[in-house]
Amino acid sequence: MPAVGAAVGAYGVAVVQQAETEAAQATVRLGQRLLDRVLRRTPDRAPIEAAVEDLAAAEGDPDALAALRFQIRRALLADESLAAEWAAMLPERPAVRADGARGVAVAGDVTGIVSTGDGATNVMRR
Repeated sequence: MPAVGAAVGAYGVAVVQQAETEAAQATVRLGQRLLDRVLRRTPDRAPIEAAVEDLAAAEGDPDALAALRFQIRRALLADESLAAEWAAMLPERPAVRADGARGVAVAGDVTGIVSTGDGATNVMRR
């Protein structure tokens, strides 16, 4: 709490916006470091650079993002040590936990029904 109190004392109510801005900047810096690492370590960086340019021009288009993700994944699969470096650069995921009665914790994707409850009837249609 002393750190929170100091932040509020320094920024007043703008502390919330300042915190959000700093979190966004930290994410951007991480993205820059990750991209720099893969570009420096990949022998044929042209496909990744082209995908970056396409995404920048497309302003967040999910297909352009998927194309960049595909190119980066190819580079990581081709170089295990690069993949390990990337993993070390990423923040640790918080532990997954479920709170409360009948709580459910999912780490990853759910492709089926998750149900908690007495006498529930679950029907999955395809």
